[in-house]
Amino acid sequence: EKLRTTIKRDWSDHALWWEQKQRWLLRTAWTLEKYGIHADARLVFMPQHKPLKLCLPNGITLKLRACFSNPVFQTVMGICRMLNIRHPEELSLLRPIEQKKKKKDKDSAEEIYDLTEVPLSSVSRPCLYNGMPAHFADSTQMEAIYKMLSVTQPPPAPEVIAKQYRPASVVDKAHIHGRWLDSSRCLMQQGIQENDRVWLRFKFYAFYDIEPKYDVVRLTQLYEQARWAILLEDIDCTEEEMMLFGALQYHISKVSQSEPQMLSSSAAMDDLESALQSLEVKMEGETSTEYMTAPELNDYLKIFRPKRLTLKGYKQYWFKFQDTSISYFKSKEESIGEPIQQINLKGCEVAPDVNVTAQKFLIRLLIPAPEGMNEVYLRCENEQQYAQWMAACRLGSKGKTLADSSFQSEIQSIRSFLAMQKTSSSSHGNVPANDESINTHSLVSPRYHKKYKTKQLTPRILDAYQNVAQLSLTDALMRFLQIWQALPDFGLSYVVVRFKGSRKDEVMGIAPNRLIRIDLGVGDVVKTWRYNNMKQWNVNWDIRQVAIEFEGNVNIAFGCVTADCKIVHEFIGGYIFMSTRSREKSDTLNEELFHKLTGGHEAL
Repeated sequence: EKLRTTIKRDWSDHALWWEQKQRWLLRTAWTLEKYGIHADARLVFMPQHKPLKLCLPNGITLKLRACFSNPVFQTVMGICRMLNIRHPEELSLLRPIEQKKKKKDKDSAEEIYDLTEVPLSSVSRPCLYNGMPAHFADSTQMEAIYKMLSVTQPPPAPEVIAKQYRPASVVDKAHIHGRWLDSSRCLMQQGIQENDRVWLRFKFYAFYDIEPKYDVVRLTQLYEQARWAILLEDIDCTEEEMMLFGALQYHISKVSQSEPQMLSSSAAMDDLESALQSLEVKMEGETSTEYMTAPELNDYLKIFRPKRLTLKGYKQYWFKFQDTSISYFKSKEESIGEPIQQINLKGCEVAPDVNVTAQKFLIRLLIPAPEGMNEVYLRCENEQQYAQWMAACRLGSKGKTLADSSFQSEIQSIRSFLAMQKTSSSSHGNVPANDESINTHSLVSPRYHKKYKTKQLTPRILDAYQNVAQLSLTDALMRFLQIWQALPDFGLSYVVVRFKGSRKDEVMGIAPNRLIRIDLGVGDVVKTWRYNNMKQWNVNWDIRQVAIEFEGNVNIAFGCVTADCKIVHEFIGGYIFMSTRSREKSDTLNEELFHKLTGGHEAL
């Protein structure tokens, strides 16, 4: 009787863990015999939710109770519900990179913000209060934590940037992707213990339906992840783009200190008008009507093929864009006959090579060929021409024609991006008077710390700042993400693989819409395969080999060197899952389909 009264507590979260078999016994209706448990089994009765240290994209560490018994996919859903991040399917957990401990660092214990008191019941069905989950409105401390989630961090000190791990090569980047946890197994099965540290990151670069009004935390953390990717040279960009990223960071940090935060109490659709308008725009965007006759694009451009052993450089031809192909002729008059060559853009890699100040407008095309990729440069005369042809090439590479409704908006976004790179030496009117106070080394990656003194960078960043100084906080964040998403290497996750029959390591880049093969000898893309040409893929779990079949009898097979092949399988299946999301079904997540596409044989 006395024993019963001393352990009066809520046991509803407890369950049995079978140590030898590394599995939870969650089917309470099953007998132990049905589970195949004998007398020698060691069963542990413990809570399913345990404290976990979670490092966010913005560098803050939270301690919260996470589920150790469900598949990681569901654990992430629970975490995202607690933190008010929509579309949790885009995020996942990975093991952190071990930081080398210096003896001096003992004192500087990092701050950990505690959310372990948040009741699990309020997480399963969070109700919003003043635009944030009610459990954050309980106390001023909790409200302060929510503010840290939803407000961008000030630019980091240059020494903080320099101290962080920076991948030096594409192989280094591949090692990071070997750290993702398996979505179909639980934390316990993957050796994660109570109070262990894991990272929460966006894993799938297919960001669905970002609504700044409801996605305050999601947008902020996505910006932070993008910003660190640029500061740590995780993704390459040109010097001009770096100055623009620097200017946007400067502007964002300035505005977020002065602007009252986006925690607007009126998240309940204060202006129905704008909501309906944005919905109309979305509907138009989604039902891309193909007209019977696509608009045509013809002009004189210059072309250069580095592979051809000619020293002639750029030559001018008359170019014609039709359907998804570019044809070129000696002159306009001869364009009735046969073209000199026709380039089909479907499946091409399209990358900008632009320097606005130097009036250089190049489009770099990597064209799939049986023996690899052929490189071609198109040179445009001016911005107008470049914006049209670049937009056309981007559409063509996705298999879309000029009749597609996104053609005009693509031209617009290219133009506005070019306008932002223009330097305006004349109007230094709205430059902050104390421009000495900006530490430009906090805004650019370390290679520019070596290349330029802060004084040299200041005028360049302030120049780019002229073009963004009028943007609101939300617009600036969205613009930063747009430019990041337009970088040629955006959205690539790398794995070192070995193709069947080959004896050397190569790198596979996995993107939202395609796979690319990188030859480490050449250091460049030698092949691209698109998911929309994929007939099927499967994994031979016994020999850990991924095999993929594409249209046109193209078969590839490879084993993975730096990551388990389950990670690659999950990336491909995950991206295919992301592409099935649509507005009608957007309220409910088809979790079963995700597991079907990513789970592998263990999940079935």
